[in-house]
Amino acid sequence: MSAHRTETIHLIDEARDAGARQSKACEIMAISAKTYQRWHDSANEQDGRITAQHEPANQLTELERQHMIKLANEPEYADLSPSKIVPKLADEGRYIASESSFYRVLKAEKQLRHRHRSKPGRQIKKPRALTATGANELYSWDITYLPTLIQGLFFYLYLTMDIYSRKIVGWQVHETESSSLAAELMTDICHREKVPPGQVTLHSDNGSPMKGASLLATLQNLGVMPSYSRPSVSNDNPYSESLFRTLKYRSEYPEHGFTDLQGARTWVTGFVHWYNTQHLHSAIGFVTPQQRHCGEDKQILANRKRVYQQAKAKHPNRWSGEIRNWNPITEVHLNPVTKENKAA
Repeated sequence: MSAHRTETIHLIDEARDAGARQSKACEIMAISAKTYQRWHDSANEQDGRITAQHEPANQLTELERQHMIKLANEPEYADLSPSKIVPKLADEGRYIASESSFYRVLKAEKQLRHRHRSKPGRQIKKPRALTATGANELYSWDITYLPTLIQGLFFYLYLTMDIYSRKIVGWQVHETESSSLAAELMTDICHREKVPPGQVTLHSDNGSPMKGASLLATLQNLGVMPSYSRPSVSNDNPYSESLFRTLKYRSEYPEHGFTDLQGARTWVTGFVHWYNTQHLHSAIGFVTPQQRHCGEDKQILANRKRVYQQAKAKHPNRWSGEIRNWNPITEVHLNPVTKENKAA
């Protein structure tokens, strides 16, 4: 019995012997009369909660557990999960245990992770976060279909963009998808942009042209580091997806398809010229990709900021707060780590 309990009983006994009412003494000691009576009983000297042992009425016996394990490993059930074993047994007129019991027992035996003959599914992690702080540091590329006038026949547009500037740094239109054609495009881009080895990371999806031997060998020779999206996850390559959407929603995009290969190349030439030199891109401060790629955006944005400051100084009562933010975007991120995908 604890010292506190012994002392409490002793004080109440003294008060009662001196003529005090037992209920009043218990109230002063902050315990109930029933607690005092229980504590006073020598049979309750030890706290029963400490030594209490309760056996669940529905607990499986060891024999039943072994029977479940043996049954789950029989050839007929060895590659099935408990969610399939239980209804299959029911179809045979047998009930061994619940689905949750099967899961619990097999988990304890470390037989629950993968019971199929096929290889277990791989956990594919989100591609590493990449950041560009200048031109020719991070490229994104992909291939999209260009429809023709013949149903089921397509041309293939290979398109590479600089994620920092949004400039289309290279493109080709071909009749086929090919790793070797993609390798030729990257070689041409690196030479024109004068990209030194080890400077550029090239991000793409997991298509066969992106992982073909010809392209991989060329990237290694050029010193370009490849980066890949997860299979069937377009959000991992958002810049190329967004660019293709812009391309295909242009008002002059051929609604019924391209007549021939040369026509497709001519149209893409016009689109690239407009996109790089005329399109004021909202994500880079409403300058053109060409201006940002060449570093002209800083002066353009500084001029805009000065115009706004002068306008505010001239009519301050027309401004309720700060002027519009015309500061240059200094960093562009690909697949950044966020709270939502931190565990992905």
